Amino acid sequence: MNNIPQIKLGLIAVSRGCFPKELSERRRDAIRKAYSGKLYTSKIIVTTEKDAAAAVEDIKGNGVDALVVFLGNFGPETPETLISEYFDGPIMYVAAAEGDGDLFDGRGDAYCGLLNCSYNLGLRKKKAYIPEHPVANSSQLAKRIEDFVPVATAIVGLKNLKIIAFGPRPDDFLACNAPIKALYDLGVAVEENSELDLLAAYNKHSGDARIPDKVREMEAELGSDNKYAGVLPRLAQYELTLLDWAENHKGNRKYVAFANKCWPAFQTEFKFVPCYVNSRLVQRGIPVSCEVDIYGALSEYIGLCVSSKPVTLLDINNTVPESMYDKSIKEKYGCRLEEVFMGFHCGNTSCSLLKNPHMGYQLIMKRDLEPELKEPDITRGTMEGNIKAGDITFFRLQSGADTSLKAYVAEGEVLDVDCESFGSIGVFRISEMDRFYRHVLLEKQFPHHGAVAFGHYGKALFSVFRYLGIADISYNQPRTLPYPSENPFER
Repeated sequence: MNNIPQIKLGLIAVSRGCFPKELSERRRDAIRKAYSGKLYTSKIIVTTEKDAAAAVEDIKGNGVDALVVFLGNFGPETPETLISEYFDGPIMYVAAAEGDGDLFDGRGDAYCGLLNCSYNLGLRKKKAYIPEHPVANSSQLAKRIEDFVPVATAIVGLKNLKIIAFGPRPDDFLACNAPIKALYDLGVAVEENSELDLLAAYNKHSGDARIPDKVREMEAELGSDNKYAGVLPRLAQYELTLLDWAENHKGNRKYVAFANKCWPAFQTEFKFVPCYVNSRLVQRGIPVSCEVDIYGALSEYIGLCVSSKPVTLLDINNTVPESMYDKSIKEKYGCRLEEVFMGFHCGNTSCSLLKNPHMGYQLIMKRDLEPELKEPDITRGTMEGNIKAGDITFFRLQSGADTSLKAYVAEGEVLDVDCESFGSIGVFRISEMDRFYRHVLLEKQFPHHGAVAFGHYGKALFSVFRYLGIADISYNQPRTLPYPSENPFER
């Protein structure tokens, strides 16, 4: 994926003047040896303000875009926190545990020093990533640094992201309408365009010499058993339109995501549904959210950065019939009926994430737009199939009407169950989903779209949202931990 950052990490060690400098040097070198990835390590041990400036210039000059500040001993409060002012990128603070020397000349007191560091960061109003267990030995800190990489990837990605939207939003679809001011507060650029702009650009790509090659690429992906192959030239033309628009409109940003209108006029004017193209672009790292869902595109992009794998955007759509639960779920998975639901969208999920992926048509739209036709025409273009079983994380970052940001994160799984339906669809299990649905999704008025990362990435996503300053982050709480809005007398 070339649409997300490739993070280069840097490490700066600090030392308080009245503590042995050699402690920080030795402990820093132990971290560098224990860390399996690339970690540029500054030779400057920061003890003074001038050291802080010099160390940051050193790591900047070596292309570092995410930084670890290591308290090898108590640490100098002012210089170590000035680093956060001099370095304009995600920054992590950790400290050394004792145990590699005697407790006279070999004691560093970094456990105490990190308290003062945190206090000084607060005085300077600086954000920093401090892991759950920030004081540890070299091998443990190497693992903490690994955990920092996906968080840093998302933070750097958002600072360099432009969301390109083609609207306006469909009528009677306020669910995806949210103020975009909070995006500017995050440093995300937004370019809003008319659906007519997209149509004009699409028409200019008519006869594009690249279309036949793009069609062959799609044919190879879909296989020979594709009954709707006739729509591929239109879809290829559209994919090239979006790719060219992204390249020509990213400006000084490095990364792009789309939030595009996809109904109701889209089908009548473009003569297809865009779902398959959307699925192909997210496979290569460019999210395309449905229904001009700008915060959906934002959430998908964060998921891409955190997982480095394709994601999708789904409706938290419908309950699982009791008959299906009894037949395929109850005995095999042992969860309650209320803990499962179906996630669905018309056909936007990548082939790599689907069992038996195949091109279809948008059944719901065909009822309205071409009910008289035996075979679909302008409603062709969905990517359909049951979503593959495995671990997932459902999440979303959303603006409220007052422009404050809120988020949720819930880990779960896709069950190996035939959904017996259409579209990109899967049966999802999230522990205590019924309570999460009532006291988070409904209580906090989240829209029905949720981003899905394929794997358990709750730890990293929660850390990203914390780093971004999101005060309201919800998750699916266990039954032993009631929600504030939960009726204690409910049985």
